[in-house]
Amino acid sequence: MGPRREDLTAKARIRNAALALYADAGEDGTSMRRIADEAGVTVGLVVHHYGTKDRLREAIEEYVVQTLAETIDAAPRSTAARDDAVADLLASAPAIRGYVRRSILGTERNQLLARLTNLGAQQINSPEPTWPAPGVDIEASTRVVQLMVRAFGRILLQPVVDDMWDHLEGTDGPTEQRPTLVVRIAEAGAPAPG
Repeated sequence: MGPRREDLTAKARIRNAALALYADAGEDGTSMRRIADEAGVTVGLVVHHYGTKDRLREAIEEYVVQTLAETIDAAPRSTAARDDAVADLLASAPAIRGYVRRSILGTERNQLLARLTNLGAQQINSPEPTWPAPGVDIEASTRVVQLMVRAFGRILLQPVVDDMWDHLEGTDGPTEQRPTLVVRIAEAGAPAPG
């Protein structure tokens, strides 16, 4: 759990409000006025701290990448532990999860996918890579793709599975039978997992 809202600076409250609103309605669907209202500040203060929505989006993306990097660094140095840490973060931070999903799958302009891919490459190319497991003899680019698909595949696509289930079963369908997406990635040239 993060700091209480009243303990955050106005600049952090603005960024967090924009993160949650962008996760829900996207950047294009969110006005500066709405961000200011949600953060409890004036539009002038939003402009003072960030200038434009583009600079605010950049601050959000830096925050998301920094939060993921800190989560990875704090986890035990194993692939499974780091995968679990990222999954736990995304499960406990709906604004980050929603923002990542909207940014990667959406058509709005952003650099989040490139920033997250760079974070994955840094993890793999570090002097002691542990995420994904070191010593696997595959090209670094393939390892980055595997890492990204493992880390984000389920959060990106599970809502699609849920929507299909709701459409087929209606809202009264048994939730305990709702399918859960499992994402696996095969190495190049290997048959796809069954």
